[in-house]
Amino acid sequence: MDDNSIIIENTGSTIDARLAARLRGLRGERNLTLDGLAARAGVSRSMISLIERGQSSPTASVLERLAAGLGVTLASLFAEEERPDAPPVARRADQTVWRDPESGYRRRNLSPPGFPSPIELVEVVLPPGTRVAYDSAWRAAAVHQQLFILEGEITLTVGDDTHRLAAGDCLAMRLDRPTRFHNPATVPARYLVALTTEAAPAGQGDAKRRGVPP
Repeated sequence: MDDNSIIIENTGSTIDARLAARLRGLRGERNLTLDGLAARAGVSRSMISLIERGQSSPTASVLERLAAGLGVTLASLFAEEERPDAPPVARRADQTVWRDPESGYRRRNLSPPGFPSPIELVEVVLPPGTRVAYDSAWRAAAVHQQLFILEGEITLTVGDDTHRLAAGDCLAMRLDRPTRFHNPATVPARYLVALTTEAAPAGQGDAKRRGVPP
């Protein structure tokens, strides 16, 4: 398996430590071994182990594969567990910001951490000339997403369909095909992403994932 990630020495990095704990927690909730998640996500067992120990700073493409394997959205990997006493407001200074070590693209989780809601909001800044690819297609639960371009422009390919989006444009899509993001301009593109996840239909499981037995 080809794992795109950057090994880091600073294992005390706050964002990597939070991500490591979140991955371990989600995997534990699903009673998945490292081998089990590796089979689902298409990421090697050794790489997952490094990430969960905070010894690797994964790229966006690796995180997206892990999110698909866990049955959650990419934004969920940076979120907190829901709790009834979570405040409904997320101040900008407190919002989690993550930078992809490969492409330099930045994503900011806008939704109040821990507050129960079926909607996730994310702000993304895509540097000029940057390309980001998400190859996962299979998901146990349907994820619906809408993108609203705030500044700049992007070319978004969903499966075989390509959309050229400029400021003010909004695209609705379902995360069930590989996607490619490209900023063809000389200035950064900034866009808002809204996501919601449906419950997985009864009887659908790993048997449909790359021949993995149920």
